[in-house]
Amino acid sequence: MTSAPLAGRLDGLLFFPVTAYGPDGTLDLDAFRAHVRAGVEAGAGAVFACCGTGEFHALTPEEYGACVTAAVEETAGRVPVVAGTGYGTALAIRYARIAEEAGADGLLAMPPYLVVADQEGLLRHYTALAGATGLDVIVYQRDNAVLTPGTAVELARLDGVIGLKDGLGDLDLMQRIVSAVRAEGLELLYFNGLPTAELTGLAYRGIGVTLYSSAVFCFAPDIALAFHRALDNGDDATVERLIDGFYRPLVELRAKGRGYAVSLVKAAVRMGGLDVGEVRPPLSEPAPAHLEELAAIIGRGRALLGDPR
Repeated sequence: MTSAPLAGRLDGLLFFPVTAYGPDGTLDLDAFRAHVRAGVEAGAGAVFACCGTGEFHALTPEEYGACVTAAVEETAGRVPVVAGTGYGTALAIRYARIAEEAGADGLLAMPPYLVVADQEGLLRHYTALAGATGLDVIVYQRDNAVLTPGTAVELARLDGVIGLKDGLGDLDLMQRIVSAVRAEGLELLYFNGLPTAELTGLAYRGIGVTLYSSAVFCFAPDIALAFHRALDNGDDATVERLIDGFYRPLVELRAKGRGYAVSLVKAAVRMGGLDVGEVRPPLSEPAPAHLEELAAIIGRGRALLGDPR
């Protein structure tokens, strides 16, 4: 059942900050705080800390706790903070409790590590996670965690599960999930969670999914906000101009390297003047030619907005 405290506060562009590291690869909390602060001041609707773009997989529990605490302190209640959690059930609960102690408002439950579970196993996993803390949970559907409409209905019945973020991109399945949950008189928040969600924003809106995570907001909030306004206002000309000149080329560049959904974003943040360090292994940095292409794409995006930078 939808819980008002977090569900009612999730609106606008959802900001997934990168996690900052220093030259020696250790956590750089000052840079991370500056990144979060800049995002909130730019107009983020929520901060999703230590999730996919934030390299949750690469963080120790201690680093994770420090980052979530920093995000909570920097937002100072202006927008909600949702923290990633994942791995197996026991570790997911451990991270969830760290996030709760740090003051987070909710959890994004990423797929269980390695194993491919059946629907009963997935339901048991998310049920245990939802019952382990007082935090609201958004389930992230992707990779090895794909739900049937029936399982989505059972999740919607759980106290503490408020949403489903789709990183799969199967619109037929998402329409059936939305319909099945609605037919039972239940509610979930739905999120477009594809790596560059703006590219499929029009398609998801066609089935009623209006919330989305914006990786672009990390490094070009002006472009991300302009697109979001255009999408909200039915300004199809601006939407199509930005898709054709910025988002499609960005997605095509992202497809040229493994892990580019994270490493390209982090590189773009550095290009913007904030040194957040490189990605941690097993990810690697983009090729130099791809960094040049990235800079050109960002420049074209700003030119489309009439920004000479």
